[in-house]
Amino acid sequence: MEKIASFTIDHTKLLRGVYVSRKDKIEGGGIITTFDIRMKLPNREPAVSQGALHTIEHLAATFLRNHPVWGSKIVYWGPMGCCTGNYLLMQGDLESTDIVPLMQELFTFIANFDEDIPGASAMECGNYMLNNLPMAKWEARKYLVEVLNDMHHENLNYPE
Repeated sequence: MEKIASFTIDHTKLLRGVYVSRKDKIEGGGIITTFDIRMKLPNREPAVSQGALHTIEHLAATFLRNHPVWGSKIVYWGPMGCCTGNYLLMQGDLESTDIVPLMQELFTFIANFDEDIPGASAMECGNYMLNNLPMAKWEARKYLVEVLNDMHHENLNYPE
């Protein structure tokens, strides 16, 4: 079986950042760009807790799909199984630099969020008690301050 592209990235060299993971052509000629929103150094620092990652998912999906400029281009936001970040799928042939301002806006929103978590009831979510807003805010602020507000080439391009 052929190895998928994301398993060919050297995770021992991968930094926190915003990366283009893949681009897929869709029927009708469009492109879906998959972004790797890497919040943690893989295998070198603790992963994001499941509760915090789940809360980030609820807040990010809600914020992004309601965004006045980008909302119509959002296909999916969801956590990585390794709990070191999230995947963002968007319509369009995009680059990492195109969405850094959007990610700064998103993670500022999460870091400052002080309301009820959208979709976090038994009726709306399959595991609504697995949420941790204080840790989601802490992780969002850490990623915003340490990575998104100080982006470099190596935080935007996968290691070679």
